[in-house]
Amino acid sequence: MKRILMAAVLCGSMVACNNAKEEKKQEVSAEAVEEKASENVFGAEFTANDSKPVSEVFTVLQDVDSSNTTLKGEVVEVCQKKGCWMTLKLEDDKTMRVTFKDYGFFVPKDISGKEVVINGLAKREVTDVETLKHFAEDAGKSAEEVAAITEPQTEVTFVADGVVVM
Repeated sequence: MKRILMAAVLCGSMVACNNAKEEKKQEVSAEAVEEKASENVFGAEFTANDSKPVSEVFTVLQDVDSSNTTLKGEVVEVCQKKGCWMTLKLEDDKTMRVTFKDYGFFVPKDISGKEVVINGLAKREVTDVETLKHFAEDAGKSAEEVAAITEPQTEVTFVADGVVVM
């Protein structure tokens, strides 16, 4: 009798587990559909209509050290380890590094050459040698190129809370 009772309990558990797995599959499918619909939006959603060309970042920062803004530009390079940063093309073969707020999201590693709209905080800052070397390693630079970095760099950077890949 005990064996029959235990068998019944065991069968009931297995059915419950299978139902839970099916419900989870349905959840994942719904999430996949939602993700597919917004596959070109990373981080927080925002209105991309008010974007300025990325070259205007210098105008935005003319009298202040930082400013919340929305910019549009071409991706030059993306971190090939995780997609945890990218650079946007400025004038005169210069670039602006874009990182992502609180390391909270990444972008695809294959978006070089594509246009993006970014929303967040533009700022002027000094990047130390260690961080510059880290970025160079992430970009796949050679050991010689990394070793050649010996001076900190004052640059305009951007911490994005949202990115739209066009």
